[in-house]
Amino acid sequence: MRLIAESADIIDLGAESTRPGSQGVEDGEQLERLLPVLRELRGRTEIPISIDTRSAVVARECLKAGADIINDVAGLRSDAAIADYCVEYGAGLVVMHMRGDPATMQRNTEYADLISDVRSDLLLSVEIAMLAGLQPAHVMVDPGLGFGKSFDQNYSLIRRAADFRGDCAGVLLGPSRKAFTGEFSGLPAAQRQFSTAAVVAIAALYGGDVLRVHDVAEMRQVTDMCDRYRELDIERN
Repeated sequence: MRLIAESADIIDLGAESTRPGSQGVEDGEQLERLLPVLRELRGRTEIPISIDTRSAVVARECLKAGADIINDVAGLRSDAAIADYCVEYGAGLVVMHMRGDPATMQRNTEYADLISDVRSDLLLSVEIAMLAGLQPAHVMVDPGLGFGKSFDQNYSLIRRAADFRGDCAGVLLGPSRKAFTGEFSGLPAAQRQFSTAAVVAIAALYGGDVLRVHDVAEMRQVTDMCDRYRELDIERN
């Protein structure tokens, strides 16, 4: 509720860490963690609620309980049935790019052509979603900052964010507190607000449509400033 008061447009709930090296959480455990919070939140707000999961079982039960969006960091590669449930419940879907799984993804960060390779993989995820019956306006893509990417590759993906949009609803970027935002400071995750703010500003100006962040009030100020800058830039040109 605090995040909503701070002007979050979407609330994203997850019961399984997907940071590098993390292990998976069983469906039953995810649901035990998620459903009480989801049901309480659904009863107190109409704001769109997103569920961060790679599991179709978890997605189905959360959609039944009132979730509006499924945020699949595996891009339908782990469980394509997620798309079927999104169609059944009229939900939105985010498909993210990731190589392997969170436990192994940082072992392979070599790409023949980073932008082309990530875009091709995302297009395949979108195609799976379309075959299930989802419309492009119900699907958002996420190039997966920090998921099987080097520090420099993350910056390249942000700079080319608009290139991933295609016919979809937009591009989601999740830079908040990630390791590459602490590259220069060496600060722990909880102290990366300022470096995160810098990356959020860059992401907003280079085509990020939705920014997934922890510090909503502060990052809302950043994105509002970026929006105003773009408005003025368009007016002057």
